Amino acid sequence: MKVATSDGKSPRKANLVIRKPKSTDGAAVNELIASCKPLDENSVYCNLLQCSHFAPTCALAELDGEVVGFVSGYLVPETPERLFIWQVAVSPKARGLKLGKRMILDILDRRVCHDVSELHTTITTSNAPSQGVFRSVARELEADVNRKVLFERETHFDGAAASEILWKIGPFERDDVERVAA
Repeated sequence: MKVATSDGKSPRKANLVIRKPKSTDGAAVNELIASCKPLDENSVYCNLLQCSHFAPTCALAELDGEVVGFVSGYLVPETPERLFIWQVAVSPKARGLKLGKRMILDILDRRVCHDVSELHTTITTSNAPSQGVFRSVARELEADVNRKVLFERETHFDGAAASEILWKIGPFERDDVERVAA
């Protein structure tokens, strides 16, 4: 997906490309995630797998050839109508471009997500930026948001990390995705 402006007001957007990642992007994705605190860092190998095995449900954004955004996701095996978004990373250089939302919508608009009617993710209560991204996606899709604790601080993280709240966005129709992705 090439993003260009017709108004000439934002040259930064004209050089922005959103695409599927490839295996050679793994190291750059790893560096991006490391620079986006408080995101949990993954191994380079994990990012290589995301950029190869899971590329159809991930998105990478480049600004002037530099990796400035990455969304990792996958179709839930038992319920392929659900897309689970694992991480959204946006470089400070690309903030203000609504890049997180744009990458998520780009993934939803792909053929592999044709039957997706629900978007799931987990967010800690302290991660206001992520909450804002997913609220915005829900508004665009005119979809409901339901929340519940999925992984609890003491039970799942032995007190070492905050509880992860499952956000369920949907259901939404394919027409809604096509309308907002256009």
